[in-house]
Amino acid sequence: MSEVMEVTKDNFEEMVSSGTVLVDVWGPDCKPCVALEPHVKKISAAHDDLKVVKLEAPKARRLCMKLGLMGLPVFLLYRDGEEVARLGGPQVTPELLRTWVDESLTLEGG
Repeated sequence: MSEVMEVTKDNFEEMVSSGTVLVDVWGPDCKPCVALEPHVKKISAAHDDLKVVKLEAPKARRLCMKLGLMGLPVFLLYRDGEEVARLGGPQVTPELLRTWVDESLTLEGG
């Protein structure tokens, strides 16, 4: 079972540089972000080959701007340092998130 790790602006590049990484970009005042947290943990537990990290957007504003993030929640999927898929917006449901992760991992061969 994989642990969900916190990532910061300082170690972001290192954390996404190898393997398949799901980045949960969230904010403490974002109700959909908080509601999805237990589902992110379930996804982490279900995929041993997937590293899951959380990036607190208010603490990494410049990085979020660099990544072109406009709203929360946002989920980014990286493979060996390259972003390969993105899902975001307040309409993200647990079912949509789970389906998106499963389909993205299948498409990417993960």
